[in-house]
Amino acid sequence: MATHHHDNVDKQFGDQASAYLSSAVHASGRDLVRLGERLFAEKDAHLLDLGCGGGHASYIAAQHVKSVVAYDLSAKMLAVVAEAAKERGYEHLSTVQGYAEYLPFADESFDIVISRYSAHHWHDVGRALREVKRILKPGGKVIFMDVNAPGNAVLDIWLQTVEALRDTSHVRDYNPGEWLTMFTEAGLAITAVSHDRLDLEFSSWIERMRTPKVMADAIRAYQQSASEEVQRYYAQQPDGSFSTDVIFIEAFKP
Repeated sequence: MATHHHDNVDKQFGDQASAYLSSAVHASGRDLVRLGERLFAEKDAHLLDLGCGGGHASYIAAQHVKSVVAYDLSAKMLAVVAEAAKERGYEHLSTVQGYAEYLPFADESFDIVISRYSAHHWHDVGRALREVKRILKPGGKVIFMDVNAPGNAVLDIWLQTVEALRDTSHVRDYNPGEWLTMFTEAGLAITAVSHDRLDLEFSSWIERMRTPKVMADAIRAYQQSASEEVQRYYAQQPDGSFSTDVIFIEAFKP
């Protein structure tokens, strides 16, 4: 296992835990509204939030289900989540630290597994999804929300490049075909896929990861050299702000 990558993820996000709690991009969104709608009737469910980050999906889940485990690699991030959960009165929300690819839970111990804006940092998404299947009860549900790469190669490489320049813990934003393959190979049956757009304001996007100036300047230069097709697709603005695709995947364990 590439522990050096995991260590880098922990360093990148641990030091910025509070920034992710207060981030408008992470704290709101149509995907969180949709998540709440999917969990509305799941009052008896035991739920795992895989790669919980600032815990925003966990807080939505805690409003509906019986118990929530917020799971993340970063101990500092989990400390922020635990404190926020306490302040909000979510006594049924607990935190556990660990890798997405090696879940320290018994077989068939959860009814629902969710994940939001985390999988693009994982070393091996396929293995993580096989672990998700293992810990889910038969018929258990899966909901994944993440940045979604276009299938077009030119558009894909642009997105991966700006992501990597901004954040050295970035691995890959997957396209819909890759998501379908990984879920299917893990033995999870997809029931619905929906798409949306996410607006990213450049200065806060950079500040959230403490991107070094030389890298931020490289992103701006790369943006300015992009083709008209790329600039139009990502709705690139003069200040560097842009929009990207997000995917909402629903599946279950047969």
